[in-house]
Amino acid sequence: MYYSTTYSSPVGMITLACDNNNLVGLWMEGQKYHGDTIPEPMVKKGDMPVFKITKKWLDRYFIGEKPAISELPLAPIGGEFRQNVWNILCEIPYGEVITYGDIAKKIAIKMDKKSMSSQAVGGAVEVFIRH
Repeated sequence: MYYSTTYSSPVGMITLACDNNNLVGLWMEGQKYHGDTIPEPMVKKGDMPVFKITKKWLDRYFIGEKPAISELPLAPIGGEFRQNVWNILCEIPYGEVITYGDIAKKIAIKMDKKSMSSQAVGGAVEVFIRH
């Protein structure tokens, strides 16, 4: 079962989704693919412990702190390739950037492939950002 709640942020309303223990999705209000990766209907239940953790993390982020992404119990829904991309995204320090090409090279090495598509990485990044 999946649960949802909302969070009022300085950039608009955010919907959070979780399984019992992990944050599995995060979407901005009005997003094109709002909630599309959740495989079944979500039940509104704002008192889940993971939502409390996530809302505190977001509060800190929006007041200018730099909370570590590792403080959140993340479990976005996706296959091996997407999971690899998302793990790399979580390793990028505040204030630093990385190109889709750089991510593709890291994944190619990890998956023991000759090369990896930057476009495919871009698609996975888009899905991650929608979370």
